[in-house]
Amino acid sequence: MRVIEAVRFGGPEVLVPREVPDPVAGPGQVVIEVAVAGMTFVETRIRQGTDPWHERPSPPYVPGGLVAGRVAELGEGVDRDWLGRRVLATTGLTGGFAERALATVPDLFPVPAGLGLPEATALYSDGATAEGLAEHAGITPGSHVLVEAAAGGVGSLLVQLAVAAGAHVIGAARGERKLRLAAELGAAATVDYTLPGWTDRLRDATGGAGPDLVFDGVGGRIGREAFEATAPGGRFSVHGASGGDATLIDPAEARRRGVEVIGIDQLYGFPPHVPRWAHRIMTRAAAGELRPVIGRTYPLHEAAAAHAAVENRMTVGKTLLLP
Repeated sequence: MRVIEAVRFGGPEVLVPREVPDPVAGPGQVVIEVAVAGMTFVETRIRQGTDPWHERPSPPYVPGGLVAGRVAELGEGVDRDWLGRRVLATTGLTGGFAERALATVPDLFPVPAGLGLPEATALYSDGATAEGLAEHAGITPGSHVLVEAAAGGVGSLLVQLAVAAGAHVIGAARGERKLRLAAELGAAATVDYTLPGWTDRLRDATGGAGPDLVFDGVGGRIGREAFEATAPGGRFSVHGASGGDATLIDPAEARRRGVEVIGIDQLYGFPPHVPRWAHRIMTRAAAGELRPVIGRTYPLHEAAAAHAAVENRMTVGKTLLLP
Protein backbone atom coordinates (compact mmCIF):
# COMPACT_ATOMS: atom_id res chain seq x y z
CA MET A 1 0.00 0.00 0.00
CA ARG A 2 1.02 3.62 -0.37
CA VAL A 3 1.90 5.77 2.63
CA ILE A 4 3.47 9.16 3.16
CA GLU A 5 6.62 9.13 5.26
CA ALA A 6 8.40 12.00 6.96
CA VAL A 7 11.93 10.87 6.18
CA ARG A 8 13.46 13.44 8.54
CA PHE A 9 12.42 16.59 10.38
CA GLY A 10 12.14 19.67 8.20
CA GLY A 11 9.93 21.42 5.67
CA PRO A 12 7.04 19.92 3.72
CA GLU A 13 9.49 18.42 1.23
CA VAL A 14 10.43 15.73 3.79
CA LEU A 15 7.02 14.09 3.17
CA VAL A 16 7.66 11.40 0.58
CA PRO A 17 5.36 8.69 -0.90
CA ARG A 18 6.44 5.13 -0.13
CA GLU A 19 5.15 1.63 -0.80
CA VAL A 20 5.00 -0.57 2.29
CA PRO A 21 3.33 -3.91 3.20
CA ASP A 22 -0.33 -3.78 4.21
CA PRO A 23 -0.87 -3.68 7.98
CA VAL A 24 -2.11 -6.80 9.75
CA ALA A 25 -4.60 -6.49 12.60
CA GLY A 26 -3.38 -7.90 15.89
CA PRO A 27 -5.52 -8.82 18.91
CA GLY A 28 -8.04 -6.06 19.63
CA GLN A 29 -7.16 -4.19 16.43
CA VAL A 30 -8.85 -3.47 13.12
CA VAL A 31 -7.58 -2.43 9.71
CA ILE A 32 -9.38 0.56 8.22
CA GLU A 33 -9.59 1.20 4.49
CA VAL A 34 -8.82 4.90 4.69
CA ALA A 35 -11.11 7.21 2.75
CA VAL A 36 -10.13 10.43 4.56
CA ALA A 37 -7.06 11.39 6.58
CA GLY A 38 -7.29 14.44 8.80
CA MET A 39 -4.45 16.83 9.45
CA THR A 40 -3.77 19.66 11.88
CA PHE A 41 -1.50 22.67 12.20
CA VAL A 42 0.18 20.98 15.17
CA GLU A 43 1.21 18.11 12.89
CA THR A 44 3.18 20.56 10.75
CA ARG A 45 5.10 21.57 13.87
CA ILE A 46 5.73 17.92 14.72
CA ARG A 47 7.09 17.41 11.20
CA GLN A 48 9.35 20.44 11.65
CA GLY A 49 10.60 19.02 14.96
CA THR A 50 9.57 22.22 16.77
CA ASP A 51 6.39 21.15 18.59
CA PRO A 52 6.87 21.42 22.38
CA TRP A 53 3.66 19.61 23.40
CA HIS A 54 4.01 16.07 22.04
CA GLU A 55 6.56 13.30 22.16
CA ARG A 56 8.71 13.51 19.05
CA PRO A 57 8.35 10.53 16.69
CA SER A 58 11.46 8.95 15.22
CA PRO A 59 11.88 9.43 11.46
CA PRO A 60 11.01 7.87 9.16
CA TYR A 61 7.43 7.95 10.38
CA VAL A 62 3.96 8.12 8.82
CA PRO A 63 2.20 11.33 9.95
CA GLY A 64 -1.48 11.65 10.73
CA GLY A 65 -3.52 10.85 13.80
CA LEU A 66 -7.12 10.70 12.53
CA VAL A 67 -8.64 8.63 9.73
CA ALA A 68 -12.10 7.78 8.46
CA GLY A 69 -13.20 4.85 6.36
CA ARG A 70 -14.64 1.36 6.56
CA VAL A 71 -13.38 -1.44 8.78
CA ALA A 72 -11.81 -3.95 6.38
CA GLU A 73 -10.21 -6.53 8.67
CA LEU A 74 -10.61 -7.65 12.27
CA GLY A 75 -8.00 -8.88 14.68
CA GLU A 76 -8.47 -11.60 17.24
CA GLY A 77 -11.14 -10.85 19.81
CA VAL A 78 -12.84 -8.05 17.85
CA ASP A 79 -16.64 -8.19 17.53
CA ARG A 80 -17.62 -9.04 13.95
CA ASP A 81 -20.24 -6.29 14.02
CA TRP A 82 -17.41 -3.82 13.32
CA LEU A 83 -16.67 -5.33 9.91
CA GLY A 84 -17.70 -2.98 7.11
CA ARG A 85 -18.81 -0.17 9.43
CA ARG A 86 -18.04 3.48 8.67
CA VAL A 87 -15.80 4.73 11.44
CA LEU A 88 -13.47 7.45 12.54
CA ALA A 89 -10.36 6.30 14.33
CA THR A 90 -7.56 7.99 16.20
CA THR A 91 -4.15 6.46 15.57
CA GLY A 92 -2.05 8.50 17.99
CA LEU A 93 0.47 10.84 16.39
CA THR A 94 1.34 8.59 13.47
CA GLY A 95 -0.09 6.20 10.93
CA GLY A 96 -2.88 8.17 9.28
CA PHE A 97 -1.33 9.22 5.96
CA ALA A 98 -1.86 5.80 4.42
CA GLU A 99 -4.24 3.78 2.29
CA ARG A 100 -4.82 1.44 5.23
CA ALA A 101 -4.42 2.16 8.93
CA LEU A 102 -4.41 0.18 12.16
CA ALA A 103 -6.56 1.19 15.11
CA THR A 104 -7.66 -0.38 18.38
CA VAL A 105 -11.34 -0.92 19.12
CA PRO A 106 -11.47 1.69 21.94
CA ASP A 107 -10.25 4.27 19.43
CA LEU A 108 -13.11 3.68 16.97
CA PHE A 109 -16.01 6.11 16.66
CA PRO A 110 -18.98 5.12 14.49
CA VAL A 111 -19.87 7.80 11.95
CA PRO A 112 -23.52 8.86 12.36
CA ALA A 113 -25.93 8.36 9.50
CA GLY A 114 -26.45 11.54 7.53
CA LEU A 115 -22.81 12.66 7.67
CA GLY A 116 -20.21 12.09 4.99
CA LEU A 117 -16.79 10.83 5.99
CA PRO A 118 -15.06 14.12 5.10
CA GLU A 119 -17.57 16.10 7.19
CA ALA A 120 -17.25 13.70 10.11
CA THR A 121 -13.45 13.94 9.95
CA ALA A 122 -13.61 17.73 9.94
CA LEU A 123 -15.88 17.65 12.98
CA TYR A 124 -14.35 14.98 15.18
CA SER A 125 -11.25 16.57 16.69
CA ASP A 126 -11.90 20.23 15.90
CA GLY A 127 -15.58 19.98 16.72
CA ALA A 128 -14.97 18.25 20.01
CA THR A 129 -12.35 20.89 20.85
CA ALA A 130 -14.76 23.70 20.00
CA GLU A 131 -17.53 22.11 22.09
CA GLY A 132 -15.14 21.65 25.01
CA LEU A 133 -13.87 25.22 24.84
CA ALA A 134 -17.41 26.57 24.68
CA GLU A 135 -18.49 24.39 27.60
CA HIS A 136 -15.54 25.43 29.75
CA ALA A 137 -15.79 29.14 29.00
CA GLY A 138 -19.58 29.49 29.05
CA ILE A 139 -21.04 31.63 26.26
CA THR A 140 -23.80 33.93 27.46
CA PRO A 141 -26.50 35.45 25.24
CA GLY A 142 -25.83 39.07 24.34
CA SER A 143 -22.13 38.92 25.22
CA HIS A 144 -19.35 40.02 22.88
CA VAL A 145 -17.17 37.05 21.91
CA LEU A 146 -13.88 37.34 20.05
CA VAL A 147 -12.84 34.26 18.08
CA GLU A 148 -9.26 34.34 16.81
CA ALA A 149 -8.35 32.29 13.73
CA ALA A 150 -12.06 32.48 12.97
CA ALA A 151 -11.71 30.80 9.58
CA GLY A 152 -9.76 27.80 10.88
CA GLY A 153 -11.03 24.35 11.73
CA VAL A 154 -11.72 25.08 15.41
CA GLY A 155 -12.37 28.80 14.98
CA SER A 156 -15.03 28.41 12.29
CA LEU A 157 -16.96 26.08 14.59
CA LEU A 158 -16.51 28.36 17.61
CA VAL A 159 -18.01 31.21 15.59
CA GLN A 160 -21.08 29.10 14.85
CA LEU A 161 -21.44 27.82 18.42
CA ALA A 162 -21.21 31.34 19.84
CA VAL A 163 -23.73 32.70 17.33
CA ALA A 164 -26.10 29.85 18.17
CA ALA A 165 -25.73 30.71 21.86
CA GLY A 166 -26.91 34.26 21.16
CA ALA A 167 -23.56 36.04 21.38
CA HIS A 168 -22.33 38.94 19.25
CA VAL A 169 -19.28 37.43 17.59
CA ILE A 170 -16.21 39.26 16.34
CA GLY A 171 -14.25 37.06 13.98
CA ALA A 172 -10.53 37.83 13.82
CA ALA A 173 -8.41 36.42 11.03
CA ARG A 174 -5.81 37.23 8.37
CA GLY A 175 -6.97 38.63 5.03
CA GLU A 176 -10.26 39.36 3.30
CA ARG A 177 -10.97 35.78 2.25
CA LYS A 178 -10.95 34.54 5.83
CA LEU A 179 -12.87 37.54 7.13
CA ARG A 180 -15.59 36.93 4.54
CA LEU A 181 -15.93 33.35 5.71
CA ALA A 182 -16.26 34.43 9.35
CA ALA A 183 -19.04 36.84 8.33
CA GLU A 184 -20.78 34.11 6.32
CA LEU A 185 -20.74 31.91 9.43
CA GLY A 186 -22.54 34.59 11.42
CA ALA A 187 -19.89 36.90 12.88
CA ALA A 188 -21.45 40.33 13.49
CA ALA A 189 -18.09 42.03 12.91
CA THR A 190 -14.68 41.03 11.60
CA VAL A 191 -11.18 42.38 12.12
CA ASP A 192 -7.82 41.59 10.53
CA TYR A 193 -5.37 41.06 13.37
CA THR A 194 -2.37 41.47 11.08
CA LEU A 195 -3.12 45.17 10.58
CA PRO A 196 -1.83 47.88 12.94
CA GLY A 197 -4.40 49.09 15.44
CA TRP A 198 -6.60 46.01 15.10
CA THR A 199 -7.56 46.10 18.79
CA ASP A 200 -8.93 49.64 18.33
CA ARG A 201 -11.32 48.24 15.73
CA LEU A 202 -12.08 45.36 18.10
CA ARG A 203 -13.05 47.80 20.85
CA ASP A 204 -15.18 49.78 18.40
CA ALA A 205 -17.06 46.58 17.53
CA THR A 206 -17.84 46.04 21.22
CA GLY A 207 -18.98 49.56 21.98
CA GLY A 208 -15.63 50.48 23.48
CA ALA A 209 -15.68 47.92 26.29
CA GLY A 210 -13.71 45.09 24.69
CA PRO A 211 -14.86 41.48 24.32
CA ASP A 212 -16.44 39.68 27.26
CA LEU A 213 -14.93 36.38 26.11
CA VAL A 214 -11.88 35.67 23.97
CA PHE A 215 -11.06 32.34 22.34
CA ASP A 216 -7.31 32.62 21.77
CA GLY A 217 -6.14 30.13 19.19
CA VAL A 218 -3.20 32.16 17.92
CA GLY A 219 -1.03 33.16 20.87
CA GLY A 220 2.14 35.16 20.40
CA ARG A 221 1.76 38.91 19.95
CA ILE A 222 -1.84 38.63 18.81
CA GLY A 223 -2.88 36.63 21.86
CA ARG A 224 -1.22 39.13 24.16
CA GLU A 225 -2.92 42.07 22.48
CA ALA A 226 -6.28 40.31 22.63
CA PHE A 227 -5.86 39.78 26.37
CA GLU A 228 -5.10 43.45 26.88
CA ALA A 229 -8.31 44.33 25.01
CA THR A 230 -10.51 41.95 27.05
CA ALA A 231 -13.21 43.69 29.06
CA PRO A 232 -12.84 43.82 32.87
CA GLY A 233 -14.71 40.87 34.30
CA GLY A 234 -14.27 38.96 31.05
CA ARG A 235 -12.81 35.55 30.31
CA PHE A 236 -9.77 34.70 28.21
CA SER A 237 -9.63 31.10 26.96
CA VAL A 238 -6.38 29.80 25.42
CA HIS A 239 -6.34 26.80 23.09
CA GLY A 240 -3.67 27.32 20.42
CA ALA A 241 -0.39 28.89 19.41
CA SER A 242 -0.40 29.13 15.61
CA GLY A 243 1.19 32.58 15.90
CA GLY A 244 4.12 31.48 18.06
CA ASP A 245 3.97 30.56 21.73
CA ALA A 246 0.78 29.97 23.69
CA THR A 247 -0.36 33.07 25.56
CA LEU A 248 0.75 32.97 29.19
CA ILE A 249 -0.73 35.55 31.54
CA ASP A 250 0.65 36.33 34.98
CA PRO A 251 -2.12 35.45 37.48
CA ALA A 252 -1.49 38.70 39.35
CA GLU A 253 -2.00 40.70 36.16
CA ALA A 254 -5.19 38.81 35.39
CA ARG A 255 -6.53 39.52 38.89
CA ARG A 256 -5.57 43.17 38.60
CA ARG A 257 -7.48 43.49 35.33
CA GLY A 258 -10.36 41.37 36.60
CA VAL A 259 -10.04 38.84 33.76
CA GLU A 260 -10.47 35.10 34.27
CA VAL A 261 -7.82 33.21 32.30
CA ILE A 262 -8.54 29.65 31.20
CA GLY A 263 -5.08 28.47 30.21
CA ILE A 264 -3.99 26.09 27.47
CA ASP A 265 -3.55 23.37 30.07
CA GLN A 266 -7.34 22.95 29.93
CA LEU A 267 -6.71 20.83 26.82
CA TYR A 268 -5.04 18.12 28.91
CA GLY A 269 -8.40 17.29 30.44
CA PHE A 270 -10.25 17.08 27.12
CA PRO A 271 -9.52 13.48 25.90
CA PRO A 272 -12.01 11.61 28.12
CA HIS A 273 -14.80 13.93 26.92
CA VAL A 274 -14.02 13.87 23.18
CA PRO A 275 -16.56 11.14 22.25
CA ARG A 276 -19.36 13.00 24.07
CA TRP A 277 -18.48 16.36 22.53
CA ALA A 278 -17.95 14.83 19.07
CA HIS A 279 -21.34 13.11 19.21
CA ARG A 280 -22.98 16.38 20.25
CA ILE A 281 -21.52 18.47 17.45
CA MET A 282 -22.06 15.80 14.80
CA THR A 283 -25.70 15.53 15.85
CA ARG A 284 -26.05 19.28 15.43
CA ALA A 285 -24.35 19.17 12.04
CA ALA A 286 -26.56 16.31 10.85
CA ALA A 287 -29.58 18.40 11.90
CA GLY A 288 -28.30 21.35 9.83
CA GLU A 289 -27.61 23.57 12.84
CA LEU A 290 -23.98 24.15 11.84
CA ARG A 291 -21.57 23.04 9.19
CA PRO A 292 -17.94 22.03 9.08
CA VAL A 293 -15.86 24.10 6.70
CA ILE A 294 -13.71 21.96 4.43
CA GLY A 295 -11.46 24.38 2.66
CA ARG A 296 -9.58 22.01 0.40
CA THR A 297 -8.84 18.35 -0.14
CA TYR A 298 -5.69 16.79 -1.57
CA PRO A 299 -4.86 13.32 -2.86
CA LEU A 300 -2.52 11.36 -0.62
CA HIS A 301 0.52 11.84 -2.86
CA GLU A 302 0.17 15.63 -2.50
CA ALA A 303 0.54 15.54 1.29
CA ALA A 304 3.57 17.83 1.12
CA ALA A 305 1.52 20.50 -0.68
CA ALA A 306 -1.27 20.11 1.89
CA HIS A 307 1.19 20.55 4.77
CA ALA A 308 2.70 23.61 3.10
CA ALA A 309 -0.73 25.20 2.67
CA VAL A 310 -1.65 24.64 6.32
CA GLU A 311 1.77 25.70 7.60
CA ASN A 312 1.67 28.94 5.58
CA ARG A 313 -1.91 29.72 6.68
CA MET A 314 -3.22 29.59 3.13
CA THR A 315 -6.21 27.45 4.10
CA VAL A 316 -9.66 28.00 5.52
CA GLY A 317 -11.52 25.49 7.64
CA LYS A 318 -10.26 21.93 7.55
CA THR A 319 -7.73 20.55 5.08
CA LEU A 320 -8.09 16.84 4.34
CA LEU A 321 -6.24 14.11 2.44
CA LEU A 322 -8.25 11.64 0.35
CA PRO A 323 -6.27 8.43 -0.12
